[in-house]
Amino acid sequence: MKMVISTQNQGKIREFARLFASLDAQVYSINELVPNHHVEETGTTFLENACLKARAAHKETGLLAIADDSGLCVDALNGAPGVYSARFGGEGLTDAQRVDKLLDAMKEVKDPKGRTARFVCAICCVLPNGEEIHIQESCEGVLDFAPHGEGGFGYDPIFLVGEKSFSQISGEEKDKISHRGKAVRKFVAALKEHMEQKGDKTSAQQ
Repeated sequence: MKMVISTQNQGKIREFARLFASLDAQVYSINELVPNHHVEETGTTFLENACLKARAAHKETGLLAIADDSGLCVDALNGAPGVYSARFGGEGLTDAQRVDKLLDAMKEVKDPKGRTARFVCAICCVLPNGEEIHIQESCEGVLDFAPHGEGGFGYDPIFLVGEKSFSQISGEEKDKISHRGKAVRKFVAALKEHMEQKGDKTSAQQ
């Protein structure tokens, strides 16, 4: 089975590679197959954006296409940055600069109980026949007051689950509790069930 992941985010590609290890599949990133691929993320929800990207990748490759849209939703900021997480503070900023922008926006919130947030991940998979699988999951946490840790990407250094940030734990530990880990496990189960129902048991096997 061949599948294409519609993302140019190298951090996501590494996570997907780990999480799809249970599938007997050849996994490609969209840029391997369609150089300079770009999709405008004009949706107002994570799932809408995931579907825009997955449908475009399917249209251009004909393969089973997967896309996710994910982001950080901060309660004290009425859910921001949300679907604009990758563009928070403007285009062209580094992950560290976006983290600094977010910490600045939260500087008046001194009580950790008021710094609750969640990562959300929505996945859209477009199967070769055009059918779709939709999944959404989240991970609850608290925003730290400063970045900690060297791993992960994006807002991971300030997102605490328990005593550690996502950047302070291994990739495997993160996969067990993260929004993307939960969503991918649910997606893999749904994909295998779909293949078994369609009689494609060989491709569904681990």
